Amino acid sequence: MSVGRIGRPHGIRGEVTLVPESADFDQFRPDAEFLTDLEEALVVETVSRYRDKGLIVGFVGYSSREAAETLRGRVVTIPAEDRRSLDEGEFWLEDLVGLWAVDADGTLFGEITAVEIGAGQDRLVVTTLTGDEVRVPFVADLVDDPEGDRIVIRPPEGLFE
Repeated sequence: MSVGRIGRPHGIRGEVTLVPESADFDQFRPDAEFLTDLEEALVVETVSRYRDKGLIVGFVGYSSREAAETLRGRVVTIPAEDRRSLDEGEFWLEDLVGLWAVDADGTLFGEITAVEIGAGQDRLVVTTLTGDEVRVPFVADLVDDPEGDRIVIRPPEGLFE
């Protein structure tokens, strides 16, 4: 399960910027263990807040800017069984991908193929039956909680036309 993405190096001591994929910053603490999307093992050595949306993280064994550069763009993951419990109305983004997007009557819009994280709001990317991509604001007024393999969307007029 993806929990964040590593950005650019920060400074000269091997630290990197990291944008968590949830508000659960507590999982990024010294000695926490992660894998990358390339199955590289990473152990957090240092961590501090960075601006309002991210972290500065130092990983064991990465002590120079050059070493940190090799991590740029890597997705940080944990096993699904290590995920924290979710509160009502919370969802793991990767669990939304693959759901069928339907209207209240069950008419199929398409498949959720991605979730885009935004500063103001997130968006569900729905790939329609014709292959078009439609971005739906992921807000309670437009999107219901998932049920089974479906998620009901109440799009504004014209969004799927």
